[in-house]
Amino acid sequence: MPLPTRSKEPVHIRVLRLVLSGLMGALLVVSKQAMSGLPNIEPVTLLVILFALELPRETPGAVTVFILLQGVLYGFGLWWAMYLYVWYLLALLAWLLRRMDNALGWAVFSGIYGLCFGGLCAAVYLVAKTPAFALSWWLSGLSYDAMHGVGNFVIMLLLYRPLRRALQTAKRQLRVN
Repeated sequence: MPLPTRSKEPVHIRVLRLVLSGLMGALLVVSKQAMSGLPNIEPVTLLVILFALELPRETPGAVTVFILLQGVLYGFGLWWAMYLYVWYLLALLAWLLRRMDNALGWAVFSGIYGLCFGGLCAAVYLVAKTPAFALSWWLSGLSYDAMHGVGNFVIMLLLYRPLRRALQTAKRQLRVN
């Protein structure tokens, strides 16, 4: 007798979604590592946004794989706790703004997210340390946040349209909706 499942999807589609989430998470890690020599310039924001727009069901799994692998690579320190919400928040915000299909609009959004990244991360220090520590930590990293914002803006402006089209084409070929 087969095990009961909640999903009405065939098993092969569920397996495909699981594998796709893992591959998407691995792509997030590899793309970040490939650009790790540049301070706060990374394609993760672009990819998380595109994943949330085109493959929203697989995105939480991909973000989870990314976060876990970052912890394995760099250690599960206090910085890692920040990742437990900032990347899911980005995916959620992108999904909420999914009706927008404008490269400039997404570039502005991702630039602002990059600029706010340090402030979002500082929230951990409000709990783990003190408000003064959180504020000083955030302020000391503003130049990196500025680079992060500019990098996100440029990467999104240049790659949003071609990568979104590529994801849409791949999605049609895989028949994953």
